[in-house]
Amino acid sequence: MTVVVVGAAIVADGRLLAAQRAEPPELAGGWEFPGGKVDEGESDEAALVRECQEELGVLVEIGERVGGEWPLGDDYVMRVWLASLVSGVPEAKEHLELRWLSLDELYDVPWLAADLPVVRAVEFMLREG
Repeated sequence: MTVVVVGAAIVADGRLLAAQRAEPPELAGGWEFPGGKVDEGESDEAALVRECQEELGVLVEIGERVGGEWPLGDDYVMRVWLASLVSGVPEAKEHLELRWLSLDELYDVPWLAADLPVVRAVEFMLREG
């Protein structure tokens, strides 16, 4: 059975929010899109809104999907959406740090390998408008 993980490419003022993982140890320090696992009976979009509330303390509006399914190892796939802030200011509740990256700064952090192709896709979408 494939586990679905959702991610939010939160964009505000032309900048993308990146989150630095705190755990597990093998991923700690790497940068990713905020998000998490979809619970049984939950839609992808509802899971993404819930995860952003839990991890960042913000309410987001889900926008356009970024690509299809992005592989995360043998039994996991990631689905990512562009998102915008509706209310709240992102806080690193479960991450080591958060950073807003301009288009020219997107690669200034060491993205996790699984997230890097998504960063490229988000960059293309943002540059194309």
